[in-house]
Amino acid sequence: MSGDRGAEIVVRAAKATLDKYSKVELILVGDEAEIAGHVTRIVGEEKRLSIRNATQVVGMSESPVEALRKKKDSSMRVAIDVVKDGTAQACVSAGNTGALMATSKFVLKMLPGVDRPAIIAELPAIGGTVHMLDLGANTVSTAEQLFQFAVMGSIVTADISNIERPRVALLNIGVEDIKGNDMVRDGAALLNASGLNYVGFIEGNEIFSGKADVVVTDGFTGNIALKTMEGTVGLASHYLRRAFTKNWLTKLQAIVAKSVLTNLSVDMDSRNYNGASLVGLNGIVIKSHGSADSHAFQHAIETAIVEVRNQVPQQIGNLLQREAA
Repeated sequence: MSGDRGAEIVVRAAKATLDKYSKVELILVGDEAEIAGHVTRIVGEEKRLSIRNATQVVGMSESPVEALRKKKDSSMRVAIDVVKDGTAQACVSAGNTGALMATSKFVLKMLPGVDRPAIIAELPAIGGTVHMLDLGANTVSTAEQLFQFAVMGSIVTADISNIERPRVALLNIGVEDIKGNDMVRDGAALLNASGLNYVGFIEGNEIFSGKADVVVTDGFTGNIALKTMEGTVGLASHYLRRAFTKNWLTKLQAIVAKSVLTNLSVDMDSRNYNGASLVGLNGIVIKSHGSADSHAFQHAIETAIVEVRNQVPQQIGNLLQREAA
């Protein structure tokens, strides 16, 4: 209910998902009357789609604490409760990130051996994709928590990208062992002694280089890096449009290069990477971008489907137990 584009895009994403996956069942949580109207118009009669009413909505600017205390019948809370009681196996939300994180942690609890949840997302990279975490759940992290992020990131990447032993790197200001603060260097020591496929430090300009499948950092640094990437893409697009519309000759060149530009647009389409996992929870919760359209929201649902099929929380718990032993 709290995505920027309203409930209709979720219903359209649900229809596309049901059309693609014959064994998936979806529960739409929120204002039953509003959702039912969209379902009747867009989906029609569908046994694998049901509606769960919720009388409240968490606003995008609301305090996570206030949402947790005062919005116990919000669409977000009810959706997470449905996962808690086993009716559903995953929750997908485009709502307030802080409230989603706080509510998920309160209702579902953490996996044994995990101190804090982290936000992980798939990003485009040379030769494929790269998963990066934490992207904003924790502004400060310890070396042990970086190690936990690496374990969780390795599991998610293996399942989503179908890579047997993902290469894990720590984001740092240099690749030399002496570079970085104590947290990063101590985290590197833990990873070197682990069974993960740790490949060392990586700098910011190498995140998309294809040198690593998983890039690990604290949430403060990760969120700044992510927003910088988004801004850079916007800047490049601005200059590209300006260059191709400068005069009649550049406009002609744009027509000639249309197929190349179209392919580039598809490859860089952020909608194809929508759906960040809140890993470390004793359950599956996927955060969709608030401005997602139906195509992007469908991708977030598909991320949830993959994690359910691969039992990602159980895999994380098992690997952490093995590493602790």
